[in-house]
Amino acid sequence: MKNFNRVKASEAKKPTPEMDEMLRASGSEKRESALDATHELAKALETPLRRGVLYGNILDVVFNPVDFAPGVTIDFPLDFLAPGTEKNFVAYTVPNHGRIPERHVEGDVITVSTYEIASSIDWLLKYSRDARWDIVRRAMEVLRSSFVKKLNDDGFHTLLAAAVDRNIVVYDSLASPGTFTKRLITNLQQVMRRNQGGNSTSIGRGHLTDIMMSPEALEDIRNWSIADIDEVTRREIFNAPDGVLNRIFGINIWDLDEFGVGQQYENFFLNDLGGSLAPGDEELVLGLDLHLNDSFFMPVREPLAIFEDDMLHRQRRAGFYGWQEQGFACLDSRRTILGSL
Repeated sequence: MKNFNRVKASEAKKPTPEMDEMLRASGSEKRESALDATHELAKALETPLRRGVLYGNILDVVFNPVDFAPGVTIDFPLDFLAPGTEKNFVAYTVPNHGRIPERHVEGDVITVSTYEIASSIDWLLKYSRDARWDIVRRAMEVLRSSFVKKLNDDGFHTLLAAAVDRNIVVYDSLASPGTFTKRLITNLQQVMRRNQGGNSTSIGRGHLTDIMMSPEALEDIRNWSIADIDEVTRREIFNAPDGVLNRIFGINIWDLDEFGVGQQYENFFLNDLGGSLAPGDEELVLGLDLHLNDSFFMPVREPLAIFEDDMLHRQRRAGFYGWQEQGFACLDSRRTILGSL
């Protein structure tokens, strides 16, 4: 089972004397010396920032980053389909920066658009002169977070748009509104299987592998009674590091802050995509089929590049800016399914 990558502050490497000298030089009163040192610092920080942007987010378990050279048309052929089944495949992509994902299928080839995102950060020159790595490290975290936030949103907007296209919302009719139950999991499993097409022996037939939900919904597991689970399992929940089980019936359970009543992704689902929950239900659940990793892609045309900002020295500040170009695609909407509770 994959894990979201989280780097603890205590795990950060201690700066070397050479790095301290480089940072002090970037705070020099001499503009040329300061810019030269800031340039070297930008290149030194580019690799860890790039690694954090691509793999330090909630997309790590869903989308596969694929590098493409500049100028190359990003096409995903569907020639593996049997003739006459193309209509069963519905793809969704993010067409441009800030746009809602769109249904995007062209014959037997899906063309994925890419777009640029950019961000910047700066700090007082005196912090560089005093080799205040705590300030610089925090600034880099903010810069990285700005990219990660944008990528997370675009990726999950693509997933939600693809799931809404299926026009299927699974729910547990016997549960109280807002309650996560075992029956909802089994219902999601069955509906995912029944709507994948093919038969029991079909190669590559899909099945539910992961569920994304709110922390509040995940906490319902703590309240499962002896009628729901045995005492051994209840003890496992009690002793679990996060207080809950993260794998049920062979399905990975992920709690994401963006899901839940009034939260960002549920609001996007309801307001921007025009989706709806089952009557009386309160929360959205997203189910995914990741067992083949054949549908969710993040084409990267230009990886994150970091540059020194040479216009800040006159303001007695130092800083960086950067950009990258990527896109998101769900090549088969049948790998997604929505539930409500």
